[in-house]
Amino acid sequence: MSDPIRLDDPLPPGALTPAPGRLVLLVDDSRAQRRMLSIQLQRAGYQVIEAESGPEALQVCRRYEPDIVLSDWIMPGMTGPELCREFRGLSREGYGYFILLTSKTEASDIAYGLEAGADDFLTKPISGAELRARLRAGDRILRFEEKLRASNAQLQKTLDRLNLAQEAMDRDLREARKLQQGLVRERSGRFQHFELSLLLRPAGHIGGDLVGFFPINQDRAGIFSIDVSGHGVTAALLTARLAAHLSGSTEQNVALRAAQAGTEAVSPLALAQFFNTMLLEETQTDTYFTMVYADLDFHSGELRGVQAGHPHPLVQRRTGEIEPVGDGGMPIGVLARPRFDEFRLRLNPGDRLLIASDGITEATDPDGNLLGDEGVMNIARGHRGLSGHNFLDAMSFCVSQFTHGERRDDISAVLIEHREWGDRDADPLRSGPDRRGNLPP
Repeated sequence: MSDPIRLDDPLPPGALTPAPGRLVLLVDDSRAQRRMLSIQLQRAGYQVIEAESGPEALQVCRRYEPDIVLSDWIMPGMTGPELCREFRGLSREGYGYFILLTSKTEASDIAYGLEAGADDFLTKPISGAELRARLRAGDRILRFEEKLRASNAQLQKTLDRLNLAQEAMDRDLREARKLQQGLVRERSGRFQHFELSLLLRPAGHIGGDLVGFFPINQDRAGIFSIDVSGHGVTAALLTARLAAHLSGSTEQNVALRAAQAGTEAVSPLALAQFFNTMLLEETQTDTYFTMVYADLDFHSGELRGVQAGHPHPLVQRRTGEIEPVGDGGMPIGVLARPRFDEFRLRLNPGDRLLIASDGITEATDPDGNLLGDEGVMNIARGHRGLSGHNFLDAMSFCVSQFTHGERRDDISAVLIEHREWGDRDADPLRSGPDRRGNLPP
């Protein structure tokens, strides 16, 4: 039989994790009582450290971190409950199981010991069978705590790896957002008496909305508003591809290829059909998108457009009267032979057309109520005196107020205004591309 470990002994190899036993700290001011219990513990396979007082026990705990502490209740200088309270305040790697040895049996005494942090009690005189049973119960709790701690450590490692991966993804997405924002090269433009203003605000790092315009010829401009399903990388990639097809370059812009050959540009309906075929035959994904594309004659004010599942454009006349445009149509990329809605209208001086994505029309308040077309109309009526980006910013603010700041979808919009001569001359600070899409010096 080995002697008990003393405070001044070097730490034996494996003493903190003996097999099959554990390290037990035995605290009692009676040397005879310690000796008797120490023999029983060592016979049961436990490593034993002895301390004759609370302060000495605390020194042992700081050095060895015992798995189990057996402490007498009544000791000079520091009682067992007082030691337990100090023990619970120590910094240690794992949980320590604390058993009070006592002759007290009153309920109030038991409650006092539990409040001090004790896990169990042994009533004196102590039988060997009961001692071993209480230690086995403590060992089960310690094994459970160790497994839980090991699982938590593994989870923390996994979480750390995920955090590193998330940080890398966030960096990539921030750069992707910059690239995506660059797809909209101009946020405003001017073609004769017409002024165009664009709004694009993704809900996350990157989104699936796209707005823009390009000159077709000396008299006309193409204007588009697109909303790709979803908000992640897939939506952003499709948005980038669509932006390439609708860029100002004649070689890339599918709407201008016919014009390059000396004929009319592709009609809005034909453009929607082209994109539908492209999505079904080339991309091979479940992604679809909605669109409004309009061909504007900025000399006559005639506008010819196609609506493919996109929210209804809203025309606001000079008188303030507002009416929705179009019958809806089907989204692009869903059916092989869809029905798209064509529409025509004339914008007279003082009129304007608002094309908004469903991130605006389908915005919801905390009670689940939709803003809807009527809500957008009310915003337009209430801000009739604003124009251009001032109006779009005011509309965005109203949507944020309606949703209490909880925006779940990208929002985008195109505002087409037929400005009168007086309006244009009174606002010399407004600038944008000329009818060819060139920025002024």
